[in-house]
Amino acid sequence: MIDGEATSLALCWRLERADGAGIALTSHDEAVLIGNDRYEPEPGIVPASVSRRLGLDAQTSEISGGLSSDALDETELTLGRWDGARAVLVAVDWSSPDRGETSLLTGEIGQVQTQDGGFSADLNGAAAALDRPICPSTSPQCRAELGDAACRIDLRGRSARAIVAGSSGGELTLEDAVDSRFLLGRLRYLSGSNCGLSTVIIGVAGDQIRVRDLPRAAIEEGCRVELREGCDKTFATCRTRFANAANFRGEPYLPGNDLLTRYPGA
Repeated sequence: MIDGEATSLALCWRLERADGAGIALTSHDEAVLIGNDRYEPEPGIVPASVSRRLGLDAQTSEISGGLSSDALDETELTLGRWDGARAVLVAVDWSSPDRGETSLLTGEIGQVQTQDGGFSADLNGAAAALDRPICPSTSPQCRAELGDAACRIDLRGRSARAIVAGSSGGELTLEDAVDSRFLLGRLRYLSGSNCGLSTVIIGVAGDQIRVRDLPRAAIEEGCRVELREGCDKTFATCRTRFANAANFRGEPYLPGNDLLTRYPGA
């Protein structure tokens, strides 16, 4: 691809968010078609620092660029909608894209910063996953999340929708009261500036609920939210409330470290 006196290389970015949205951009001044993906011209987005080396050490890089309403909106970056998005960087001959692409980098977008009409973001390579624990640690509480493949609880009928009548700090006032089964569950915004974002419910008292994380945008009065049932991850709750003791992912009866401190006569 780079043989000869002149080259026609173009960098192509593909960013895919967890909610399914994504964009495809290229440093070329015209759109580039690679397979079924059309990469739109956006020369302002470039890799600020990319390094590749042998070995299994976690590799990080950095991307930077300008903000525009057609590509990356500053509001969406500030709200964290692109946090954790999958990023792929390839090089292609824009004059003959059917010759194939050369993969340069694949990773996950980490911390994003915006300043002076531009942005910069850390990019964690695939090897970063090797830093995660190989096997889970023992714990008296369940390690599964309610409704996931390990828990196997059917979440149908375990959610409700509500309308926010007001908010103050981390407390939201709903138009209707909700019961305590939503404690430690999830709240997801269905409308307004925070649409699609979610947080954990840490307090329920009638029509008042407290959330763990405040969204970066203001919570509008009248916005719609979805509440999903929660679980305190104890064996008693799993057995009595969900009848799911067979799938409990914890060790409630395993002696803890306090056993080592005991002595005769204590």
